[in-house]
Amino acid sequence: MPDDLVKLHDIRRTFHMGEISVHVLRGISLEIERGAYVALTGSSGSGKTTLMNLLGCLDRPTSGEYWLDGTEVSRLSSDARALIRNKKIGFVFQNFNLLPRTTALEQVMMPLAYTNTGLSDRDARERAAGLLKMVGLGERMDHRPSQLSGGQQQRVAIARALINQPPVLFADEPTGNLDSRTTAEILEMFDRLNRTEGITIILVTHDPTVAGHARRNIRLRDGMIESDTTREGPPKEINHHRRVAEIAE
Repeated sequence: MPDDLVKLHDIRRTFHMGEISVHVLRGISLEIERGAYVALTGSSGSGKTTLMNLLGCLDRPTSGEYWLDGTEVSRLSSDARALIRNKKIGFVFQNFNLLPRTTALEQVMMPLAYTNTGLSDRDARERAAGLLKMVGLGERMDHRPSQLSGGQQQRVAIARALINQPPVLFADEPTGNLDSRTTAEILEMFDRLNRTEGITIILVTHDPTVAGHARRNIRLRDGMIESDTTREGPPKEINHHRRVAEIAE
């Protein structure tokens, strides 16, 4: 049977503006299995960003249930959701969100400060260095963002998102600020992370080319699932948790 990492049951999200209620999500139910590569698509106003915020524990639904890695998170407090985010979720954003005066190695290590990993400084540096090598930046660890191209900055952001070994990586328009050549390089990296490292990837995009790299495409319209299609892809070759544990060795 599939090992479902994400389960949504009748998720609804309503925003209240004075006396007006705006129903953004209108009953979303779906399951996403561990190791999946999923694209959330839809036109502006379809609800995809709101759904991503809920999946990423940045918001909670008005009603419905959300199970993430075996934990029902829809009714958790803001502090409890923050703990879930730090331990269970890696984020990659369109704007990279890197600190200008911080080296690539320090950027990647930063999320460890918010989780009780028990890692020594040496072990933390080794893990971060291993991830930077994995994304092709082994020779750029001491570089600051101004010394890196847009694609290299996004690679730093990807390594940072993986430092806590989360079961799922969320990417919100991850290639929106990149040229076509760099976009292709980042998408190839996502493909490899999913295929050979077994990392679950859920990305939001308006670009059909980007969405085409995912094996499953969930399209939203007016706050509901309009279509949910899956294409065949190569099997996973390496267990994610085993592989990430090996990176620092």
